[in-house]
Parts: sequence; C-alpha cells; structure tokens
Amino acid sequence: MTTIALLGAGGKMGCRITDNLLKTSYSVRYAEVSDKGRAALARRGLSAVSPEEAVAGSDAVILALPDNRIGTVTASLDAHFRPGMMLIALDIAAPLSGHLPQRDDLTYFVTHPCHPSVFGGETEENAQLDFFGGVHARQNIVCSLVQGPEEAYALGEDIARAIYAPVVTSHRCTADQMAILEPVLSETVLGTCLTIVGEAMDEAVRLGVPEAAARDFLLGHLKVELGIVFRLFEGATFSDGALKAIDEAKQSLFRPDWKSVFEPGAIAESIRKITTPPVR
Repeated sequence: MTTIALLGAGGKMGCRITDNLLKTSYSVRYAEVSDKGRAALARRGLSAVSPEEAVAGSDAVILALPDNRIGTVTASLDAHFRPGMMLIALDIAAPLSGHLPQRDDLTYFVTHPCHPSVFGGETEENAQLDFFGGVHARQNIVCSLVQGPEEAYALGEDIARAIYAPVVTSHRCTADQMAILEPVLSETVLGTCLTIVGEAMDEAVRLGVPEAAARDFLLGHLKVELGIVFRLFEGATFSDGALKAIDEAKQSLFRPDWKSVFEPGAIAESIRKITTPPVR
C-alpha cells in the first residue's frame, strides 16, 4: 500500500486534500504544525503528526504549503527524504525556481487543478457553487513529471486524480508549460483582465447604472463572448461593430508588447517573487 505524507494537512488547501484522501485506500499521515490546522484535523477525527514523523518511511510527500515556505520546509526535512521518494508540489513555482532539494535520487511531480469549467455542464446546485472543484464539481487537471523515472508518472497522476476528485481529464505537460499556464495564463493575463472587468463594472455603477443590471449584463455577455472567443458554437463570431470596438480599445487598454509576459525572463522573475520567503 502506498503511504502518503500530507504536509500542511490542516490548511485551506490541505483540508480539501485531506477530505478527498479520506475517501481513498491510501495510507495517509497528516502533518500540521499550527494550532488552527491541528484543530481542523481534529474536527475530522484525525490526529496531526510532525512533518518528520509523516515523512519517515512514506512513498510520496504532498506539499500543501505556501510557495514561499516550500524551500525552507523541504530543506529542513531533506535528511528524512529517502531515495526514490516522490515529492508532489501543487504549483510549478518552487520546483522550477530550485526551491526543492538538489537531489537526483528524488522524484519531483507537479499537479494543479484546472478548476471547474464555466461550461462544465453541472446541474446540481452544490456542484455549481463548487468554484474551486475537488468537492462536488468535475474538473480537469494538469500534471508534470519534473524529475524522476518515467514509470513514476502513473503514481503521481493517480494521487493527483485522488486529491482533486472528481477529475475528468488529466493533461500531461512539461515543467515549462506548467509555468506558462500558471502564473502567466491564469494569473498574469486572465486574473488581470478580469480584475479590470470588475473595475469597469464598478465604474458603470458609479456612472448610474443599477448594480444588478450591470452584473447581469456582464455575466450574460461573458458567456456569449467566451463562446465566441473559444469557438464553442457554430457561427461563433463578433459583429462587425464589436470587432471594430475591440480593435480600437486594445490600443488604449493594452500595451503593444503585452505578450512579453510569456518570455522566459519575465516568467522566471514572476516565479522568483512568488517563492521569495517573507521578510521577518
């Protein structure tokens, strides 16, 4: 039986993973150092152990920790990582920036949820309200074997499907591709654009548009325009007038060189900032 050590088991992400692992046949050791996290585990009828106890003899270690803490924590546990052990990160930032132990005898696997699609077809209310996934709503995931033997991928993917269940599709990517997906595609681009959309709605309300009307108008158009942009229905095109407005607005809303965020140097700098430990 595969034994998993879950570090940060009582944290926000850790609890979601804990709840899903309780439904599996894996042998799991739940590590948590904070009082709040230990209390969260106790409410689930679980006893927390120290990270050292959890890691000793485990086959895989899930790092449900903040990106800027992974380097410090894994360095302190390095002596407890036995050869062949798999370290599973939930984000590519720490592995790609060298914040995992520099050891060739360990396997490094990264997995991240795509989160439930806005076109996921969920009909039950609890699934519709499961925005992050991993509880009621179906979602897809991405996985990468960053380091280690090819045969280790199957175990990593199996664990990934378990912690993010219910999973529909698992996409295999390289480490560099994972960095393009996040932070660049999902946070740098999408998060920024949607933040501007939210600010635009606030501006419309400030100018007198009823908030409920502005919200309904935006959310409805969001579905239509997502369908057009991703060609999800037959005849998916913007009107001539809309195309003209979009072309003109790009000149004022975006810099001509905005795609520079995809350049390796820009990605590396973004990851560096994400993984830098806080100044105390």
